[in-house]
Amino acid sequence: MDTRIYLDINHFARNTPWAHGVASVYAIYGGAVILGLLLIVAWWRARSSGQFSERVPATIWAGAATIIAVGVAQPINHIVARIRPYYTLHHVELLVPKAHDYTFPSDHATVAGAVICGLWLSRDRLLAWSATVVGLLLAFDRVYVGAHYPGDVLGGLCLGAVVVLVLRPPGLAILRPLAKWAASSPLWFFVAPSSQRNLREHTRETTDENVVAPQPSSDTPLVS
Repeated sequence: MDTRIYLDINHFARNTPWAHGVASVYAIYGGAVILGLLLIVAWWRARSSGQFSERVPATIWAGAATIIAVGVAQPINHIVARIRPYYTLHHVELLVPKAHDYTFPSDHATVAGAVICGLWLSRDRLLAWSATVVGLLLAFDRVYVGAHYPGDVLGGLCLGAVVVLVLRPPGLAILRPLAKWAASSPLWFFVAPSSQRNLREHTRETTDENVVAPQPSSDTPLVS
């Protein structure tokens, strides 16, 4: 079934030459770059929110987990050792340069799955939906250009999401205190905008000023 679906999509690619240029660029660089930009925008929106102490760690975890997921994919790739489809199937349409590594799981799809899952967990619905569209299109495009079987991209999507979910508790346990420390350190820019940082400092100063030192009671005898 995996091969049949691959050949059906490859036939579709052969009959849509007008899309080859855009599809090739998107499959190699474009999709991954857009997903990276979405992570940056998510971080910026998180640090500007009123809940930056929670949302910033969640967004940073989405990026960190993506890197971890790609690292996890590498040994799996060599263990499974599935040959690229264009080395085993003859006369297929190939729109990207041939790679000499194995095909399962797809690194691009692993990135997509991790970013999609990470942004949904960060509770930024706008960017999560955007990443879902961009990531699923990238997964399809990797099959369209002839680089992967459908099972390769499905495995990558699942692997990326699983890494984000399974390692999220320890990841956030590390990132949350780091974010709180950074907010009052020279690294404050990475976790909060200057307006909110100044507001916190002003609130702290106001609280300190409102603390009234205890006055001696009139009933307390004065010691000469």
